[in-house]
This record gives sequence, structure tokens and C-alpha cells, in this order.
Amino acid sequence: MSNISFKSVLWKEGKHYVAQCLNVEVSSFGKTKIEALKNLGEALTLYFTKA
Repeated sequence: MSNISFKSVLWKEGKHYVAQCLNVEVSSFGKTKIEALKNLGEALTLYFTKA
């Protein structure tokens, strides 16, 4: 399995951080920046596994 790099943006919305991938329409959130990015990684894995 190879690694692919994606561009993402991260911002705070209320009490949570939102992470959004700019290459595909996938986003996630978390209580911290690290959690939001980790959750985005999991969401991208699911997105490409199901595609």
C-alpha cells in the first residue's frame, strides 16, 4: 500500500475543529486539531475503500 498526500484545511467552529479535504468532498471533526485530522484520515480511508 502506498501513501498519497492530500491537501486539507482545518478551522475551529464552536467547540470543535473541522478538517476538510480539498481534493475530495470529505470532512470530519474533533475536539482537538489532532483528533480532527485523525478522524479525517479515517474518513478518507473509508471513502476510498467503499469507492
